[in-house]
Amino acid sequence: MKKIGVLANCRKPDAPAVLERLAAKADALGIQLVSCDEASRTCTHIAGVEEKAFAGDLDMVIALGGDGTLLRAVRILGDNPVPVLGVNIGGLGFMTSVPADGIEKALEQIVAGGFDLSARTLIECVVRRDANELSRHHALNDIAVGWGETSRVVTIALKVRDELVTTFMCDGLIVSTPTGSTGHSLSAGGPIIYPNAGVLVINPICPHTLSNRPLVIPDSLDIELTILESAKRLLMSVDGQEHAHLLQNDTITITRSPRSARLVLVPGYSYFDLLRRKLHWRGSSL
Repeated sequence: MKKIGVLANCRKPDAPAVLERLAAKADALGIQLVSCDEASRTCTHIAGVEEKAFAGDLDMVIALGGDGTLLRAVRILGDNPVPVLGVNIGGLGFMTSVPADGIEKALEQIVAGGFDLSARTLIECVVRRDANELSRHHALNDIAVGWGETSRVVTIALKVRDELVTTFMCDGLIVSTPTGSTGHSLSAGGPIIYPNAGVLVINPICPHTLSNRPLVIPDSLDIELTILESAKRLLMSVDGQEHAHLLQNDTITITRSPRSARLVLVPGYSYFDLLRRKLHWRGSSL
């Protein structure tokens, strides 16, 4: 472990102090820190590099902030399989595995080889209009279709493996990975999926039929969404990081990506403990 990339949400009040602590510990362990964002301007002990050169020879990336910062790290890394450690100085932080006050200990454990890697599903999304490809995206969390210039509903046809499942009249629709099941999909009434489960969640937002419920399918099946009717230009959000606008008759094809994201888990990390703490599960008082 010789060179670590750092990405930080420096709008967080605690970010400057945590970056200084990280830099001091890295220096003591003989690790070089580099960044392509405001982390290098906030902490002078972190070298600044261009984004296109950021992932070249890194052993790991530390995403300092919340889930949004970790998602940004995965997007910037692209096809480079560099593992990412999430350090939480934000709010919920479902994907982060280390609290801010544990960053020094975590770095010691990582240098000593005391960590695990969790391979997380990525999904690929292709947007087409009149059979022409408009854009291609990758998501660790979710693809969300909805919102727009008015509050009127849209009609979206869902196919799985080229077979029509149903047509939704709804405010929008979310296709989520297991990692993203605790994000927008959970807020829309979706299930919590264990991170390494080989499934995807299809979750309509405010459907106009009470029988419509989230659908869980194997991630080996292709998903196709078609915008059948819409009185507005729709927004498609990819992990909340990238956006595209959709029109009537546009199609969105979603498949599991052949590559995955690799998240660093330090000793003591427990997914179920995370759920208990973040969701305030109390259990029985008996």
